Amino acid sequence: MRAWPPAGTLMADELLIATGLVVSYGKSRRSLFARTQRLGVPVLHGVSLEVRKGETIGIVGESGSGKTTLGRTLIGLVKPAAGSVCFDGVDITALDEHKMRPLRPRMQMIFQDPMSSLNPRHTIGRILTQPMRLHGLANDYASARGRAHDILERVGLASSTMDCYSHELSGGQRQRVGIARAVVLRPSFVIADEIVSGLDVSTQAQVLRLLKELTSEMHLALVFISHDLSVIRSICDRVVVMQSGTIVEQGPCEQVFAAPRADYTRMLLDAIPLPILDPDWLSRGPTAENVGMN
Repeated sequence: MRAWPPAGTLMADELLIATGLVVSYGKSRRSLFARTQRLGVPVLHGVSLEVRKGETIGIVGESGSGKTTLGRTLIGLVKPAAGSVCFDGVDITALDEHKMRPLRPRMQMIFQDPMSSLNPRHTIGRILTQPMRLHGLANDYASARGRAHDILERVGLASSTMDCYSHELSGGQRQRVGIARAVVLRPSFVIADEIVSGLDVSTQAQVLRLLKELTSEMHLALVFISHDLSVIRSICDRVVVMQSGTIVEQGPCEQVFAAPRADYTRMLLDAIPLPILDPDWLSRGPTAENVGMN
């Protein structure tokens, strides 16, 4: 486990710095009895976060704590009302979509529900090859298809998956396609939003093991969003605990799990159904009956 400096300390390997993020949903309006403009419903309240190259950060909290909104704000899918996001030295906060386009291949998201995030009218092959052609990462269709084959093989799917549609795949297979779609563009930063919450335990382990291997091989910075601290503990270097749109605690996983400072973190730990957390559960290979089944 790496020893991390105090939050806010600048490092040469920092990839993303978010400062004072404020996000509100709903339309702004002026109060009848006040001169100031009232914002919509606040979701994030001045959140600051740093992500380093090759680092895996877990963001954990109850539903409604602002985890997903923070993830989407970090990659420019949600624009903050205040604060800034600096990605690899570029302030992306006010960039329009045209100016964001060159950065899009480097910032990818794996969504919670792969069924709704994969176009049901397109084959898996088209879903994987189109982004490569769009961003100029493949010279022609043949090279794009070749790389798609390689990525599918790397995530444990047969090459015949190229000709399938999303509804023909299992939940675990669809989530592997979601991972393949994210990494096929060779990103440096990936957000994974509750990607194993709908999978059975054995499939969860396979998907998490795959993510852990890919982040190591590709030196990816990964922000893994989850409500499950046992999952966060298994793959993350650091953990960020959110409550009601604010960060109540953050630090190395071993430190936070061994000696949580915030009452809310202790409550989350107490809520984990397993009395003993097993940090090595991913290191054990899949059982014979699970191989190739998901």
